[in-house]
Amino acid sequence: MVSQSLATTPAEVIYPESDGKPMADNTKQFRWILVIEQNLDWLYADDPNVFVAGDLLWYPVKGRNTIVTAPDVMVAFGRPKGDRGSYKQWEEDNTPPQVVFEILSPSNSSTEMDKKLLFYDRYGVDEYYIYDPDKNTFRGWLRTEDGLDAIGEIANWVSPRLSIRFDMSGEELQIYRPDGSKFFSYAEVNAQLEQEKQRAEQEKQRAEQEKQRAEQEKQRAEQAQQELEAERERSQNLEDILQKYRDRFGDLPQ
Repeated sequence: MVSQSLATTPAEVIYPESDGKPMADNTKQFRWILVIEQNLDWLYADDPNVFVAGDLLWYPVKGRNTIVTAPDVMVAFGRPKGDRGSYKQWEEDNTPPQVVFEILSPSNSSTEMDKKLLFYDRYGVDEYYIYDPDKNTFRGWLRTEDGLDAIGEIANWVSPRLSIRFDMSGEELQIYRPDGSKFFSYAEVNAQLEQEKQRAEQEKQRAEQEKQRAEQEKQRAEQAQQELEAERERSQNLEDILQKYRDRFGDLPQ
């Protein structure tokens, strides 16, 4: 009997697109994730090669689906915009997210956050920021030749990659764009948009009123011109009548 070896095909590695965990544990954490993600998305809206995502699973090593994390917000420079089920680094020109943010909730343990720091250090993150909205504490790490090092003085810190400024002088973190304008929440943006719409409507109404006034002035001017023409015509008719009288009877006695 001739033995026949059976070729075996390696099992396909599945990379889940969800870890089964909620995006946020509470409304405050959720709001901050949205504020940072949406404002960064708006900041780079005109750059097709900056990818911004929130709560997206990042797989840095091909074939190792257990090596994974989901930053609350991540920014990858040099990667095209577009929808993704997960961020598989080997499909992204082996480009790791350069900047990541984590927003703390009461359920986050120090052990969990230490593991995240090690993960981001090991797999190439350049800037890592953590904000605790309950305690209003903000920390950051910046990559040096020795890896991610803690940023000592972070008050009014400006991100080298993003050029945004972090202000901790108030009751909560304030983030400012490179042009100095503030990061706004969706509610604040919506309120500003509504104000702009109201101002635009008011300007439209004023313009319409000005147009109506101009039209009325035009009509009055045309009416005055018509009255003047009518007066001139009456005057000319009287002159014609007087001239005919003179031609027939001579000059009127003084």
